[in-house]
Amino acid sequence: MKIGIYFCNCGSNIAEKISSEAIIAAAKTFPEQPYVTIVDFICSEDGKLQFEESLKLEQPDRVVVAACSPRDHEATFRRCLINAGMNPYLMQMVNIREQIAWVTEDPAVATEKAIGAVRGAVMRVTLQQPLEKKQLEVCPDALVIGAGPAGMKAALSLAEAGRSVVLVERTPFIGGLPVRFEELFPALECAPCMLEPLMGDLLHGDHAGNIELMTMAELVEVTGFYGNFIAKIRQKPRHVSLHECIGCGECVEACPAITMNVFNSNASERKAIDFAFAGVLPNAPFLMEEICLRYKAEECRACKDACPMGEDVVNLEEVETIVERRIGSIILATGAGLYDASQIAGMGMGTLPDVYDALQFERMLSSTGPTGGEIVTTAGNAPSSVAIIHCVGSLDDDHKPYCSGICCQYAFKFNHLITAKLPETTITHYHRELVVPGKEAHTLYKHAVKNKNSCMKRYDGIKDLAVTVDVSGQQQVSAKGDAAPADMVILCPAVIPAEGAGKLSALLDVSRDSFGFFRELHGRMDAAQSTIKGVYLAGACQEPMDTRSAMLEGMAGVGYTLAGLQPGRTLEIEPINAEVDETHCAGCRLCVSVCPYRAISFDTEHNASSINAVLCHGCGTCVAACPAGAITGHHFTNEQIMAEIEGVLK
Repeated sequence: MKIGIYFCNCGSNIAEKISSEAIIAAAKTFPEQPYVTIVDFICSEDGKLQFEESLKLEQPDRVVVAACSPRDHEATFRRCLINAGMNPYLMQMVNIREQIAWVTEDPAVATEKAIGAVRGAVMRVTLQQPLEKKQLEVCPDALVIGAGPAGMKAALSLAEAGRSVVLVERTPFIGGLPVRFEELFPALECAPCMLEPLMGDLLHGDHAGNIELMTMAELVEVTGFYGNFIAKIRQKPRHVSLHECIGCGECVEACPAITMNVFNSNASERKAIDFAFAGVLPNAPFLMEEICLRYKAEECRACKDACPMGEDVVNLEEVETIVERRIGSIILATGAGLYDASQIAGMGMGTLPDVYDALQFERMLSSTGPTGGEIVTTAGNAPSSVAIIHCVGSLDDDHKPYCSGICCQYAFKFNHLITAKLPETTITHYHRELVVPGKEAHTLYKHAVKNKNSCMKRYDGIKDLAVTVDVSGQQQVSAKGDAAPADMVILCPAVIPAEGAGKLSALLDVSRDSFGFFRELHGRMDAAQSTIKGVYLAGACQEPMDTRSAMLEGMAGVGYTLAGLQPGRTLEIEPINAEVDETHCAGCRLCVSVCPYRAISFDTEHNASSINAVLCHGCGTCVAACPAGAITGHHFTNEQIMAEIEGVLK
């Protein structure tokens, strides 16, 4: 077998520590006595050309490149082998720059190390086999879970690129949390006004035909792999046709059943068939079966009879269905929620009448909310004093140890809006740290600091605070023994993952971090990718963030989807992966449990595990775990690794 060693001097990076002459002399004692070629800069254009010409001239059976890190240039040198007519997997790289030259002071020792490393590579490369990449047809369409700002932006962008998109939203409306707000920090833009063009395009725009919107729906099963997923989606009955309803509300007026409206933070009532809130999109009511008299063994069809658009608009017989969709990628944009402040002792949440969390106060500020945008106490009066408590549950090891990042900014937004509506009301901010990043956020902060009716009080921990009522019935906030009146208290709780994140995590096998948010593939380099290939993360499902950041994350997921899955093109599968020998598999399924990429499944018919080459990253975890030795890691077989170790130790 003819083997060629290509030694890169890398200028002086390698040459000043490792003697190329010593490598040439040592190579004469190696198995197969390989030839050695010295190149000054093998990664340069001239160096690559020299490398390719030498390969064509010498026609070696195997190649060893002694140079820098494979992470830097292994792909570069594999392309050179392809250009020279060789299989790229018949090359082995040795990192003699970072691992030897840069970390070894003594040139003699560095040279000796390099000789051992190159000898090991020569012994290993003789056992390497030619591998071929496989081509697989893919589906370019996408599933987006969550119709908040990130999910809507992602769905519409994919639709504009000609992709078919299934947009699944578990609530009856689109827009997420921000659409229920009146104004957004830092510029105090009207949230519904800002989002309406996006929602309008998604529902009725030029590319709306590429989007299948499924509200009141949730993902229940996913099978397959990147480029070829099959998703099963549970569609709950809305009992109102989105295509034929004109949003007149006649059915709402006729309905006799009443309950509290969860979308108004239970601060107002709603009918069994009603709109989620005023101005909602899609502009159609939905029926709550658990409230409707018809589902309580009473014959009632008042809503159906009241509809002026005909018998088919309100469908009281509609039932839950499961639909299947084939998609190539999934974008998770499930958003976030607020920590339940009632779990924090002393805050008065749920026990005192005028204590609200941030979402409840947002609905109070909204013109479509329960008070029509008026700030009033439960007694119907405008508060003369308001306390805003920051970091409720945040920066607290007993609750959530992280900073939610956005709370200070919306707290100062509250300050601005309260002052605008109630100029004489005093506002006290109780804070631990102040976080106002960005070029615009300081404006609201300065407005609060300079406001004569506002003041800032710092506290060390939530145990230093208490919301109480004195003997006269006056609500107050006590901080370190100093009590101040507060007709109204607004809590800024920690931002937490949205409801259902755990269920989705188990369903998709997408891991979560210690805080419950979906874990990124790499928090800095690949923040929009999950640990499962083809499943991308967008928005606050991965960490607390504002609307702007959420939409940018949505676009990042779109970018990965468009780049990886293109119509008419096939998916190239890397051949460095693992394979199960069914004849040796004992059926213990240990490999299934340890695979970090969900690439292994168990075939009950053959009583053996099987590995999906598309999902496998070739990490070798299953190879090491298999007690029967039934799994082979291509390009990293036991024989190849042992041969390399033997060569290094000689």
